[in-house]
Amino acid sequence: MDSIEVVQTLLTYEIKPSYPRIQIYKYLKENRNHPTAQDIYSGLVNEMPTLSKTTVYNTLDRFLEIGLVIALNLDENEKRYDIVTDEHSHFKCQVCNQIYDIPYDNIELLPKGYEEFQIKEKHILLKGICEKCAK
Repeated sequence: MDSIEVVQTLLTYEIKPSYPRIQIYKYLKENRNHPTAQDIYSGLVNEMPTLSKTTVYNTLDRFLEIGLVIALNLDENEKRYDIVTDEHSHFKCQVCNQIYDIPYDNIELLPKGYEEFQIKEKHILLKGICEKCAK
């Protein structure tokens, strides 16, 4: 994804396209491995020596606020970021720790007797061993 596309995306969401914001968004688009804020910082700090962790966290918070990314809380102390914002589930391999996006169709989550409940968000996390590690 080139910088012009990123700038257009940020402007569409009414975000001032500063250099750090552009680079953070590009990182998320190019690294679809559900990175942590630390991963993003580590991945960008060499090319942006003045980048601070605070800038990364503040930018991610802003992206979350407007729906440009979603946050995944897969473990107690691990917040990851996902650029794919449409509904999907996640599978975390317990061997290699890789996280996979798993699409799902319109699945029924509520059993009989709960039809009047209104689901506003779905967060489905599957854990196990991925196909590669199982071999």
